[in-house]
Amino acid sequence: MQEKTIITSQEIGGRIKKRRVELGISQEKLADVMGVTYQQVQRYENGTNRLNVENIQLIAGILSVPVSHFFASDEILMVAEEATTYLSADESKLLRYFRKIENNSFKDLVMQVARLAVKAKG
Repeated sequence: MQEKTIITSQEIGGRIKKRRVELGISQEKLADVMGVTYQQVQRYENGTNRLNVENIQLIAGILSVPVSHFFASDEILMVAEEATTYLSADESKLLRYFRKIENNSFKDLVMQVARLAVKAKG
């Protein structure tokens, strides 16, 4: 029988930290969005504290990765989860700002500016 490889809390925490740093998100900001202290985020990233399934899903959403990102081994895996394009730090930041805009007229204005910027490039 083939032995299963278990992903440790420390490995999951390391992947969280790596992605958080890639996006330029501080521990304080991640903690604020999660509703925990930055010390708790440190404990998650160090593997000192285990994450529950709800927090893993929350972190995956905040960091714009599928949940499977935290469990993938170095081997190629077949996953029934839709492939997600990873966003750069700037793209992720822009998307976060856009989602916070409540006024639809302002959202339309942002979209018009983006279209003009793309046209000006060509």
